[in-house]
Amino acid sequence: MAAMPRFEKSPPELVERFASALDRVGGPDTTRRPMFGYPCAWVGGNMASGLFSTWWWVRLPPDRLAAVLASGEGRPFEVMPGRGMKGYVAMSDAILADDALVDAWVREALDYTATLPPRR
Repeated sequence: MAAMPRFEKSPPELVERFASALDRVGGPDTTRRPMFGYPCAWVGGNMASGLFSTWWWVRLPPDRLAAVLASGEGRPFEVMPGRGMKGYVAMSDAILADDALVDAWVREALDYTATLPPRR
């Protein structure tokens, strides 16, 4: 049985960047509330993007997700080692180094999540 991962707080600088990105690209349907103590953006009650420790993850459509994972631009988003969250990818360090790319990925996640059936 895999050991329970240690949940570390996200660095304050990353939390600030997350909030700033949502200020720039989030729309009126984007809400913010934490998930397991980490900042998270929601659209229609569905998770769209968020932080987990030092990881910044986004929800992408299946075809785009597969391409991102194949290209190495992202890695599977796993809260527990070996148990990836279906539909989500953690952005690579190269993507995270560029605010314009981060904005584009977050916008894509918000737009895609807006197409999903609302959750209550």
